[in-house]
Amino acid sequence: MATQSNAMAVSTSLNSLPPSSLRGNRSFLRNKRIAWERSLGSERKTSRRLRRNKGREWAVVVASNHLWDSWKPRKTSSESAPSLSDVLWPSAGAFAAMGILGKMDQVLGISMTIAPLGAVCAVLFASPSSPAARKYNMFMAQIGCAAIGVAAFTIFGPGWLARSSALAASIAFMIYTRSTHPPAASLPILFIDGVKLHHLSFWYAFFPGAAGCIILSLIQEVVCYLKDNFKF
Repeated sequence: MATQSNAMAVSTSLNSLPPSSLRGNRSFLRNKRIAWERSLGSERKTSRRLRRNKGREWAVVVASNHLWDSWKPRKTSSESAPSLSDVLWPSAGAFAAMGILGKMDQVLGISMTIAPLGAVCAVLFASPSSPAARKYNMFMAQIGCAAIGVAAFTIFGPGWLARSSALAASIAFMIYTRSTHPPAASLPILFIDGVKLHHLSFWYAFFPGAAGCIILSLIQEVVCYLKDNFKF
């Protein structure tokens, strides 16, 4: 700013000088004005370069903080640790769920205890307010992905092609229907690799996945009630 003011002062002095003095000093003043203008341009270039460098440094810092934050626990509204009841009731619900499903296996002679239902327990009991825990997401994804697994096995038979196609189609199905539910993505692979499930054919879309989710949904209501009303 000071350099710009000096350049303006030189321009004013050139206009105010008498003709006789102007002839003698014209060359000197012109050279001085050119030098100031060059200095002003250099300062502007330096300022722009510094702003660009600061912007790049800021972008690097923001990206670094973002990467580091993803390795830390998510911050909650209250920075205090979860209470004992917040830990106990979901864990008790998962224990009860697997116990009930296991007892049904023994009494009815069926296979209700499958690995994806363990992941469903984690979603329903640990994060009941997440999008994946919505009933629409859970049932739409469970039924749709299980049917996709049966169809892929019917077309391609056992092997990597059936697993890859079924998983890709399942992810596309969940995105298209807006029913993202991560545990459901394991149902097609379980059916393709599980020989004891092949006899179910398309009934696999409703049993044991959807039927198991009905039981888990009922247990989730109990767990949420206990968490809200019996805190310690």
